[in-house]
Amino acid sequence: MNKRLSAMLVSALFSVSAFAAPTSYSVDPTHTFAVASWSHFGFSTPTAVFAGAEGTVNYDPEKPAQSSIAISVSIETVDTFVEKLTEEFLGEEWFDAANYPKATFVSTKVVPKGDNKFAVTGDLTIKGTTKTVTMDATLNGMGEHPMSKKQAIGFDAETVIKRSDFGIDQYVPYVGDEITLRLTTEAQAK
Repeated sequence: MNKRLSAMLVSALFSVSAFAAPTSYSVDPTHTFAVASWSHFGFSTPTAVFAGAEGTVNYDPEKPAQSSIAISVSIETVDTFVEKLTEEFLGEEWFDAANYPKATFVSTKVVPKGDNKFAVTGDLTIKGTTKTVTMDATLNGMGEHPMSKKQAIGFDAETVIKRSDFGIDQYVPYVGDEITLRLTTEAQAK
């Protein structure tokens, strides 16, 4: 009887370990976006959305500090919801999409904060300039995706940057230099 119980416990432990193993996920471009918002003369807070995401999330629920993310978005996909402004954003004085078609974030450190919250530090590259930023991230959920039946993970992250640090300083200070950058990501196991 004890041998049978021991065998069941060992089997259960291995099953849990297999379930909690580190997983590598591919970013789902149809459910991953970067959203930037800023002050417009102190009157409103416009937004721009960037799509065309690519990348990988590696997550280890047992050792979350060893997790990582590498993600890019396509500058050409920017949508400010104002046609003239969207055209300006693609030009040389703003993002210069012809020469710098992608913005990237590559993590260098993940610090668990409890309650599915993390501080994710990494290198953010926009318009050929790289700066270290820390994003406040929340793990929204992980488990089997109801449509694909693959393991999936989703999170939101946010940070504040100065656009002038990346060589995008048109109309500063009248149009805000501080940009709130939000990233919503869904990824599925490779």
